Amino acid sequence: MSVGASLPFRPAGTASVAASTSAATVALVGGGASVLVFNAAAGVAFVRFGMAGVAASAAGDMPVPPGGRVLVDAGRLATYASAVLGSGTGSVFFTRGDGSVY
Repeated sequence: MSVGASLPFRPAGTASVAASTSAATVALVGGGASVLVFNAAAGVAFVRFGMAGVAASAAGDMPVPPGGRVLVDAGRLATYASAVLGSGTGSVFFTRGDGSVY
């Protein structure tokens, strides 16, 4: 690959949480080191990744704006994701895979 070339994101599986102002945790599905987070809720979502027993996410974790998406390298060892909303309720989706958006 040349400098600046990218490897398009290849999704492998999606899990979702019914998020609210109380943290919710879900097991990630599929394989890969990247996770695409999509916040379908009307409030800001704060997300965290980890292994079994991941600590509940809190307002100090990575924010994802309403209707926004973020692609992160969560690492292959991350098996769970946690999300909490700043306000309201809604769904937060976690799609695991490989690749990037650049």
